[in-house]
Amino acid sequence: MTRSKTSIALALLAFLASAVAYAQPISIADARSAPAGTVVTVEGSVTVPSGRYSSSTFDQGFAVEDGTAGIYVSTAFNSGLRLWKRVRVTGEVGDDGFGQLVLRPAATTDVVALHGAQPVFAEDVATGDVGEGTEGSLVAVEGTITRPIVNDLPYGYQVFIDDGSGETQVFIAASTGINPFSIPFVKPGRRIRAIGLSGQFLAQNEVLPRFRSDLRPAH
Repeated sequence: MTRSKTSIALALLAFLASAVAYAQPISIADARSAPAGTVVTVEGSVTVPSGRYSSSTFDQGFAVEDGTAGIYVSTAFNSGLRLWKRVRVTGEVGDDGFGQLVLRPAATTDVVALHGAQPVFAEDVATGDVGEGTEGSLVAVEGTITRPIVNDLPYGYQVFIDDGSGETQVFIAASTGINPFSIPFVKPGRRIRAIGLSGQFLAQNEVLPRFRSDLRPAH
């Protein structure tokens, strides 16, 4: 009986220790490297406001970045988080079902707004480098529009650009309110600059603008 009680006590202590460990924030880069199903806590600044991509992600999530990496947080609930707000998130690391790594909180209490805000600046990357190495982070790409704009409503619009290093898609979610057909410089053959979340849908890497100001002509 003594050995049994001791074993139970040790097991309980181990469980509590692991629970405490999960509650301690780790870098988003480390979270992205964790095995699928791992529960982690991260802190960072919001780079995509809550619900901005709802028409393409089918949820009310947001994106967060901490200087080491970024990740999309997939939630059925809208946390009301605005751009650059500091936030702590606890959730399970896993695939969103379409090829993108995401963090899934179990409850609204797993998303905690912190004091203050901190801007995150988009990293300039070549169109051919948009992929696993940039996924979840805020990036900026420039390139020539290589194809006619595709109306993919109700999800959004497909714009393909290339700077000579390889083609990538700029996917404009309908829920952002951006209509590329109403933007004079978004036409085949024109060179544009796009800022947005580096994401993935199935085999297609993409950059998802958040606001109309994320699209501008490039020179």
